[in-house]
Amino acid sequence: MKYCHVAVNSPFNDSLLSYVQEDKWNFTEGDLVKVPLGKRMIEGCLLKINLSFSQLDDSISEEKIKPIEDYLTEDLKLSQEEILFYQWIAGYYHYPVGKLIFDCLPKILKKPHKLLPVKGIGDITLPIMTPDQEAVWLKIKNEIDGSFKKFLLHGVTGSGKTIIYLNLIQEMLSQNKSVLFLLPEINLTPQFIHTFSEYLKVDIYPYNSSISNSKKYEMWRTLKNKNEPCVVIGVRSSIFLPINNLGLIIVDEEHDHSFKQEDRCPYNARDLAIKKASLLSIPVILGSATPSVETYYNFQTKDEKNYFSLKERVNQSKLPLIDLVDLRKDKSRENQEIWPFKEHSIKKITEALSKNEQVVVFVNRLGYANYLQCSACGYQFFCPNCTINLKYFHKKNEIQCQYCDYTDKKPEICPQCSNLNILQIGFGTEKLQQVLKKVFPSKTIGRFDRDDVTTFKKLEQRLDDFHRGKIDILVGTQMLSKGHNFKNVNLVLIFGVDLQLNFPDFRSNERAYQLLTQISGRSGRFGKDSEVLIHTLAPENRVYQYVKDHDFNLFYEDEIKLRKMSKSPPYSKIAIIYVTSQKQNEVIEEAEIMGEFLKNLGEKYFQDIVVLGPRTALIEKKVNKYTWVFMLRGENVNNLHNLLSTLQKQYVPTKRVGIKIDVDPYQIQ
Repeated sequence: MKYCHVAVNSPFNDSLLSYVQEDKWNFTEGDLVKVPLGKRMIEGCLLKINLSFSQLDDSISEEKIKPIEDYLTEDLKLSQEEILFYQWIAGYYHYPVGKLIFDCLPKILKKPHKLLPVKGIGDITLPIMTPDQEAVWLKIKNEIDGSFKKFLLHGVTGSGKTIIYLNLIQEMLSQNKSVLFLLPEINLTPQFIHTFSEYLKVDIYPYNSSISNSKKYEMWRTLKNKNEPCVVIGVRSSIFLPINNLGLIIVDEEHDHSFKQEDRCPYNARDLAIKKASLLSIPVILGSATPSVETYYNFQTKDEKNYFSLKERVNQSKLPLIDLVDLRKDKSRENQEIWPFKEHSIKKITEALSKNEQVVVFVNRLGYANYLQCSACGYQFFCPNCTINLKYFHKKNEIQCQYCDYTDKKPEICPQCSNLNILQIGFGTEKLQQVLKKVFPSKTIGRFDRDDVTTFKKLEQRLDDFHRGKIDILVGTQMLSKGHNFKNVNLVLIFGVDLQLNFPDFRSNERAYQLLTQISGRSGRFGKDSEVLIHTLAPENRVYQYVKDHDFNLFYEDEIKLRKMSKSPPYSKIAIIYVTSQKQNEVIEEAEIMGEFLKNLGEKYFQDIVVLGPRTALIEKKVNKYTWVFMLRGENVNNLHNLLSTLQKQYVPTKRVGIKIDVDPYQIQ
């Protein structure tokens, strides 16, 4: 009798189960199969085959081991490298490997739609590089030798990193090798597809959430068997695509938090790109104007020879002048008709529009008002399902929760004291758009946020309208900050970053610096003098000064000292454990019991691991579930992982709670 190990799509037994391997099947490792689990059939992936009973590490008796039912599909199977990749991810993030595999695989379909790639025309020769660009390109090109290497391309906004990418991609294609180009967000896809198709005569495959299940499935099949070189442009999930003969991975905007998945397995696609390149013995290039502190530290201390910087913009462009607009001044004389804008800001917009230039206005908040409050008794309107205020949306005349689907009509009266005067506190994109429409009635004011741009088609249309000059002022959220190349924008206004600076998280300064630098970088990319107005109540904050001086090194030196003092990454590794339940008392009781278990474990075997918590999550209740959290911190990464593994194997919850582990969290929630 032969047996096999199968990774099943279930968290049961960490998703690893044993089955009988009958002679009628000609199975190989990596095959996708149907297997029985209890009374139902479930998906599985064969990890090891042709095992004897003595090689099984199950305590189950031989007669209880069931046979595999059938193939799930014979069109797709995992290679040995893919199995190793999934196993490493599952181990590092403490997530069941079978669940991970089937989270990532496309939906298995019998008759998928035909897949048509974007045909690269390649009718335009690449622009001549500046001496700085050429020097970087040649150094990276000469270092690429068929082995794993990682490079950091640190170039200021508008320094022409894309041209270096394109030259390196062309070099790979000439060697008959494919390239994976990772982007943080879907909204950058149209721009890069357009640019790449102009310069590269090759099939280009976009991969993001707008693509149907049918096309995703067909893309997996196509890429696995495609012998001709191609370029895949995709968001974080494209790291799992089985690209045949992959020769290079590029991660653009490597610092971006969108590479971190928050639900299911909380992986970071940048880190997975490095691991995948290592397994395949190929190079990986990380690019950013504002690299993450951890990435920059690693290249300064371990890979200094593979760090390359571009300090000047191309096209004779200069970095924008940064003006800090102090919101504390002259409040008594403020024009309420233009709030939250200042007279100075409106004057600058008027000047830009008079020169037929376009303007970008950024605020990282949706809606018309952050929340509503009774002017008499102070009552605030909270979501019944989450511990958070409801945002007010003027166009819909609704109050909405940003975490669940709860909506209600705008209240006309306070339910507590029957007062009719309900105050609108704060502002978002919708409020800024409305003010600008009143001040500039003859101009077109567009909005670029997930409330208004709800589909990929709308996203493409909105960007196309702005590029064609059909929109004079574009008001948007963080979607605007990432890598966009706006030719006619020389004025950018920024609101609401003070909140980010005051967030209780060791990365708050870093995130604010990156955000401000990236948004500022949308201004003046094509040679004209440009300006950025940052509206703030704290102009003396040192982060604003670093942005004003365009000084990444000074920011980094200041930040790395704080990280060392607080023993935060990169000087330690951290993990978060979330305990979740629909009953508040159960989650509190379970968190207290788990806290004792973790502290005892740490004192006995892992003295160097600091266990902080339990405490409530920053938003304790979301979608009717309460969450409490622990933070684990330690310099020895192996000890941290061993503690987490011991918890998973030995800890049995006393209540019906969900437990989730997040290694290398991007946000401390």
